[in-house]
Amino acid sequence: MIILSIDSSTPVAGIAVSDGMQLLGEITLNTKNTHSEKLMPLVKHLLDELALSVNDLDAIAVTQGPGSFTGLRIGMATAKGLAQGAGKKLIAVPTLDCLAQNLLHYPGIICPIMNAQKKQVYTAIYRSGRDKLERLSDYQAIAVEQLAAQLKELKEDIWFVGDGVAAFADMFQELLGDACRFADGHNILPRAGALAMLAAERASEERFDDLYQAELIYIRKSEAEVQWEARQQNQNS
Repeated sequence: MIILSIDSSTPVAGIAVSDGMQLLGEITLNTKNTHSEKLMPLVKHLLDELALSVNDLDAIAVTQGPGSFTGLRIGMATAKGLAQGAGKKLIAVPTLDCLAQNLLHYPGIICPIMNAQKKQVYTAIYRSGRDKLERLSDYQAIAVEQLAAQLKELKEDIWFVGDGVAAFADMFQELLGDACRFADGHNILPRAGALAMLAAERASEERFDDLYQAELIYIRKSEAEVQWEARQQNQNS
């Protein structure tokens, strides 16, 4: 099954094409959030390089969050538009699962961290098995200090991955000491190739998402929603 994978949940834009568990091609651009301009040209370029068209695809995969609210909406709209227009299946995969997949065979606990601002991270806690990851916690937005306290109780090495490393590495190092580990540079950022592998697993199990009901995982409200609710409360008080 040939799958086009799209990840725009962070400042990194990623596109990949896979055939089953074989990765045919991948493009990653870490040039910040202009996904509305980049995604479709990247899709066209990669498909052209592989001598494929949208009609050759069997499914479209997309990260469903958490992450940048704007980036998530652009990615989901692009994926749904392509799937609907070409009559293809849709596969939506949580962003944190994809980040953790980068460290599938690392020993110990795997903790993807995405910078959620306000000294918080989006995260979940995973343990690596032989070929699959086991998620040990809910997806959550949490303060760095609270997450470190949770991880400390596990009494194991903790491998961090994601853009939260650049923002909070020093804090985690101070709070966790020798148990703190960081992914290698080539694994630390999101990869559409990781999404492609998880999407291929789901496709093999016939786990597709409804084109009209697939939703994004925000975890918390956007700043605009918080401010709007605050204004409404002030008006009603």
